[in-house]
Amino acid sequence: MSSHSAYPAHWEADVVLADGGTAHVRPIRPEDADRLVEFYARVSDESKYYRFFAPYPRLSERDVSHFTHVDHDRRVALIMQVGEEMIAVGRYDQVAAGQAEVSFLVEDGHQGRGVGTVLLEHLAQAARERGLHRFVADVLPANRKMIGVFAEAGYTVHDHFEDGVVRVEFEIVPTDHSLHVMAAREHRAEARSIQRLLTPSAVAVVGASRSVGKAGQTLIRNILQNGFTGAVYAVNPEATSVAGVAAYPRVQDVPGEVDLAVVAVPADAVEDVVLDCAAKGVKGLVVVSAGFAELGDDEGRARQASLVRVARMNGMRVVGPNCLGIVNTAPEYALNASLAPELPPPGRVGLFAQSGALGTAILSDGAARGLGLSTFVSAGNRADVSGNDLLQFWRDDPATEVVLLYLESLGNPRKFSRISRRVAETKPVVVVKGGRSTQGVPLGHTVRPIEVPQAALDAMFRQSGVILVNTISEMFDVAQVLAYQPLPNGARVGVVGNSSALCMLAYDAVVGAGLEVGCDPVDLGAAATAAGYAEALADLMSRPEVDALLVVFTPAVDASTSEEVARVLAEASAGGAKPIVTTFLGSRGVPEAMRMLDERGVPGRGSVPSYPSVEDAAWALARVASYGAWRRRRHGQVPDVAGIDADAARHAAEAALAPSGEDAVELNPEQIAELLRHYGITMLPMVPAPDLQSALAALARFGTEVVLKATATHLRHRPDLADVWRNIDTPEEMRDAWETMSSTLADPAEAQFVVQPMASGGVPVVIRARDDRMFGPMVSFGVSGVTTELLGDRAFRIPPLTDVDAAEMVREVKAAPVLFGYRGGIMADVGAIEDLLHRVSRMSDDLVELESLELNPVLVGENGLSVVNAAARLSRPAPRPEWYARRLG
Repeated sequence: MSSHSAYPAHWEADVVLADGGTAHVRPIRPEDADRLVEFYARVSDESKYYRFFAPYPRLSERDVSHFTHVDHDRRVALIMQVGEEMIAVGRYDQVAAGQAEVSFLVEDGHQGRGVGTVLLEHLAQAARERGLHRFVADVLPANRKMIGVFAEAGYTVHDHFEDGVVRVEFEIVPTDHSLHVMAAREHRAEARSIQRLLTPSAVAVVGASRSVGKAGQTLIRNILQNGFTGAVYAVNPEATSVAGVAAYPRVQDVPGEVDLAVVAVPADAVEDVVLDCAAKGVKGLVVVSAGFAELGDDEGRARQASLVRVARMNGMRVVGPNCLGIVNTAPEYALNASLAPELPPPGRVGLFAQSGALGTAILSDGAARGLGLSTFVSAGNRADVSGNDLLQFWRDDPATEVVLLYLESLGNPRKFSRISRRVAETKPVVVVKGGRSTQGVPLGHTVRPIEVPQAALDAMFRQSGVILVNTISEMFDVAQVLAYQPLPNGARVGVVGNSSALCMLAYDAVVGAGLEVGCDPVDLGAAATAAGYAEALADLMSRPEVDALLVVFTPAVDASTSEEVARVLAEASAGGAKPIVTTFLGSRGVPEAMRMLDERGVPGRGSVPSYPSVEDAAWALARVASYGAWRRRRHGQVPDVAGIDADAARHAAEAALAPSGEDAVELNPEQIAELLRHYGITMLPMVPAPDLQSALAALARFGTEVVLKATATHLRHRPDLADVWRNIDTPEEMRDAWETMSSTLADPAEAQFVVQPMASGGVPVVIRARDDRMFGPMVSFGVSGVTTELLGDRAFRIPPLTDVDAAEMVREVKAAPVLFGYRGGIMADVGAIEDLLHRVSRMSDDLVELESLELNPVLVGENGLSVVNAAARLSRPAPRPEWYARRLG
């Protein structure tokens, strides 16, 4: 039996299919024999013929045993389940070194749901783990669906006709194209799953109560009073009607179809409700019930895990538990399946909030400002549906123009980065990240804390084009500009007002927010008229040096003047292509006189947002200007980097881990040099010098000036530079260096002395890669030195880096001027730094074993660079199956 015969539990996955329904993928087990026989009986004769190339009406006992007993290595089979039923099976059998034959059988009623493509992704990931790199398959020419599965997988497929069958062959190594295809399918499926939740034709409130103040009573009344256009059912075993709606004992007893179930029953009864909904064919659940993982005990966590497992197994997504609910303001649905006492008006903003408790306050703030929402989802404990899912939906939702997210945890940061970047390319995404200071995870959120520095997390948001704000109030401040005004074409602001003091404050606020003042502020004086404002606004709108306007208006003695100025502002906004923000009478939101109402009477494009202070207005405008700049600039491409042998690097990493028996190892200089070589990175040679004779021999070997240095972790990079003795040219100098360092530092063996040729001069920089098991790989750059470390002057990015990412990293650190001739210094070879960043980025992305890598110092000269020292740590990797095969987190 193979060493891989143990059941690979990490291959299990919940997946979303093309129609938005969910299913469970797992390796087959011997106890699946009856399940396999029942599945095979439901498959049509035609599908059986396509699988076996001959009539095969039933499976023999020998067949069943053969198909259910696999070694999870050379012979692998994955099944897909919905409920307790198997709906598909995919398998591979190794036929040659690195190559396996793959086959599928999908129940006819589930064909066309993307089942085959999902199974292929997961089989390919399993095969890669087992060292395979190529799939082959024989397909009958008439089996066009299966040929399509292979052809559309994103791999380079070769096929030819031979002996009456189509022979299909393809490499299963992930490529940019295959990953792009997978991401596109993932997007469509996850967007569809959220669409099913937000656009039901019939809703059942389970736990609907006749008692005022109960959650079930509030839910059904909110649904009815909001004018939901579909059917509404109450589920209450002790009532015949609730709030004028017929009540039924169970969901299964409801006479019509039910798309969405809103659950408000005690926590220990929720799982029975889920099974009831599964039997009815319900498509999604909103669980407002509390009593799950937010309790912080094992029982609550187990109850929550069971809820999600049972729901997904039966084809349903779950919002919650412990959530506020969901809202869709589209008139064709008018759905308010929430506990919210107050809702903002309909609009073009999509809002996601993880906190159920905070959701009420968030909605109230939005309502007070008149900021209209398209859809709202409160995820509560975020056991299933997450911000990533909503981003997938909002990306293509024509009703949503601006996305707002309140996040308390990130279940899959790498996926968030990828998805949010795609959304931000066309729609602004504004994020409030709770717990940024601690990176903690609230009770109820079943994800691990992120251990990367806050600066790294902030860099991820910036890299993705996300507008990161600190508070809910700031989120709405920014959203008001985005929802109502055009993006500015630059950062230059024109200021106009009727108070010289406020105009000066506005000038300072604009500069303080990182913007520029395009021209001198226009002070109209305390007696300013509406006509004066109109003339000033028209002038500023026409100036090429002005990209946006900040208008200050303080109370006038004549109230009619205020109304006239408001109309002037509205007219200027409606007819201009530059954004306008104001501090109109110190109000917050959009004053009624400055609202441009759509056909539903909702404020829309052209409405002018107002702020209580010039600082708030300038700050919001600055965030929008930064986003506009991100949208306009080129984001670059991931370059092809020559001289990389990722397979050889993986073998070297495995070889370094294998003999240790430990879960993690620190590499020695020889191992580090080998690993770097496979990525085209040359490190200056170094020779261990455990004693003086070894040091003298190394001096003679190199035949040039050398350095003697201590490489023990606790001695590296000392501020007093006592860990390095430079310019050693003779045996006498080596003896002097040896004796001095031995007496001042530590025993040479403990200090781990090495001898190394002197590097050419240059600016010292440091490049690091780190893999956080929650966050994924992260690359950082900074100028080397104790000051940089103390000040945290580092730039971070998530691999893979584009050419723009690498260029920005080098230039955004505060110490960057030393690379560009600061105070007569050298002009460092920045291109060589960027090339090295790309190589480290590729290494951190390719090698799941690479826990950390530090190149420090790297001396950058005018032509080229030298990697003087490096440290690396490998660890036995946790699988990253979600990188190359779709799965729900």
